[in-house]
Amino acid sequence: MGANVDCRPKFLEQFAVMGTIYSRYVLGVDDPKVGLLNIGEEPSKGNDLSVAAHQLLTDNAVVPFVGNAEGRDVLSGQFDVIVCDGFVGNVLLKFAEAVGEAVLQILREELPQGVRGKVGTLVLKNNLRRVKQRVDHAEHGGALLLGVAGIAVISHGSSQAPSVFNAIRLAKEAVDHQVLERIRAQYQRVAMPTVDGK
Repeated sequence: MGANVDCRPKFLEQFAVMGTIYSRYVLGVDDPKVGLLNIGEEPSKGNDLSVAAHQLLTDNAVVPFVGNAEGRDVLSGQFDVIVCDGFVGNVLLKFAEAVGEAVLQILREELPQGVRGKVGTLVLKNNLRRVKQRVDHAEHGGALLLGVAGIAVISHGSSQAPSVFNAIRLAKEAVDHQVLERIRAQYQRVAMPTVDGK
């Protein structure tokens, strides 16, 4: 998603190109599946921005666009990159954070109390730790802001020490993996063809 809350179709296309490059050359996804977040699967669904962006993504040979992604698809794993504007994306991220917190709270409430609960928790300790790592936003630290001339990590406004630590780790990994250089080089190659189209 972009940080821009008011987007034009071309912006969403650019987000898709950067997301494709990031997935392919940094995350190592050979054939990333790119989707456009929308209210339905059909190309004609959504507002004017979504319909126009769908056409741009369909016509862009660089973006491995597989179609619209609905809200239920966001956590399904069917898409490697889901494109949306910053307004929708921010709402979506905060909702996902709330779901993660709710899952952790439900686990705390539903695990048995007393000796039986302590034994069960001890048996499940590694599994519970992995669940926490997957759903707790503090474990990720934030997200890279792509498309700027530098490494920037956007973190939650209420971030505590563990989240800040993980944001710094994410920034270091971005530097170590030469994210900025790779995206710049690949973007110029794929999005700025020469006069003869090569």
